[in-house]
Amino acid sequence: MSPDDPLLRILACPLDKGPLLLLPDGAALYNPRLHRRYPIVDGIPQLLPSSGEQLPEDEHERLLDQVGEDAGRMP
Repeated sequence: MSPDDPLLRILACPLDKGPLLLLPDGAALYNPRLHRRYPIVDGIPQLLPSSGEQLPEDEHERLLDQVGEDAGRMP
């Protein structure tokens, strides 16, 4: 999945229904509001609640640094 993929505009977190960020490596989508990462397997986002991984605060901060400062200001 690439950052300009139109699918990214309609994908939402299954828990809070908010937008997701594509991580720079393209291997996962991230919800910075809930600190949850959802894997992308063979190009298909795994967006079941049970597929998401809860991340600790230090990992959350590291991911926000990777995707840029704007991610931290998402509603």
